[in-house]
Amino acid sequence: MSNQYSLLLCMLNILVFSVLGITGTNKFPGLIVFGDSTVDAGNNNQILTLAKGNFLPYGQDFEGGKPTGRFCNGRLATDFLSEMLGIKHSIPAYLDPDFGVEDFATGVSFASAGTGYDVATSNVLSVIPLAQELEYFKEYLTKLTSYLGKDGAAETARESLYFISIGTNDFVVNYFTTPGRSSQFTVEEYEDFLLGIARNFLIELYSLGARKIVLVGLPPCGYLPIAKTVNHVTGMPSLEELTEACKDSNVKLQNLVSSLSIELKGIKLVYADIYNPLLHIIQKPNLYGFENAEEGCCATGTIELGIICKVGDALSCLDPSKYVFWDAVHPSEKAYDILANILMDTAISQFV
Repeated sequence: MSNQYSLLLCMLNILVFSVLGITGTNKFPGLIVFGDSTVDAGNNNQILTLAKGNFLPYGQDFEGGKPTGRFCNGRLATDFLSEMLGIKHSIPAYLDPDFGVEDFATGVSFASAGTGYDVATSNVLSVIPLAQELEYFKEYLTKLTSYLGKDGAAETARESLYFISIGTNDFVVNYFTTPGRSSQFTVEEYEDFLLGIARNFLIELYSLGARKIVLVGLPPCGYLPIAKTVNHVTGMPSLEELTEACKDSNVKLQNLVSSLSIELKGIKLVYADIYNPLLHIIQKPNLYGFENAEEGCCATGTIELGIICKVGDALSCLDPSKYVFWDAVHPSEKAYDILANILMDTAISQFV
């Protein structure tokens, strides 16, 4: 770990903990997570899909070198956030049979790698649709009531922090790659279509008791290694088109957060910008202790993810901490650590 990176992370931690006033006592009873592979802790392990990361080299830097289903060499941003909030070291997947309601009461992930706001996106790789994630959450609330009692479950639901990270696959996996939605909608119309789904999801989550919600925006999609690799394939969108779609969607998500914050009484809904922090890391990697922001560590780092990472593991880099990306899509554990610190300062600090 470079001295420059260590100093930066130390300064971020000091700022975050000063702002939040965290001294070892968690502010939230739990961290409840919805979304895609950026926050899937292993739910896809339990379903029939190719979108899995429950084998090495995934998880090589997780506790005990255990591949858990996280699409990373180690922990995700939500794991780091949970630890920083004084909740627990990592957030378990709801479908993981090794965990029960006593674990989920303080944090759980319903996320599914490969999913999106659009059900057509989840159909591409046969993963869990966002609507089903919500059904699992309802099931979780029933279990929580049995475990904590009606009042205890209601308080946990009300006071927990909700973290939603989803939307990239709707463009990268679905709209710009798979025939269907692109013949039904223009890019702008599809953005609005997704926004309607996001709105309905947030309203239903609110109706189930959620009051403290972080909605994460989309990353700079055109800067992902896989996007750069397939950019030259005939029929694929230009990097500018892909990036603009994600950037435009973020503006609409911010407007949605503003409108729902007024519309839903008692809600604290915060938009978390991931686009600009990740873009800055990609464009100025040396400032964060990285040496490579163009390829992922796994295999050639240009197109590999999932099972292709396993097949090409012999080509993988020796030190993932020098890479912004772990595979051709997902950040490395070190990048997630940095992003978690930034999100604590820019988004979660607003819940004080």
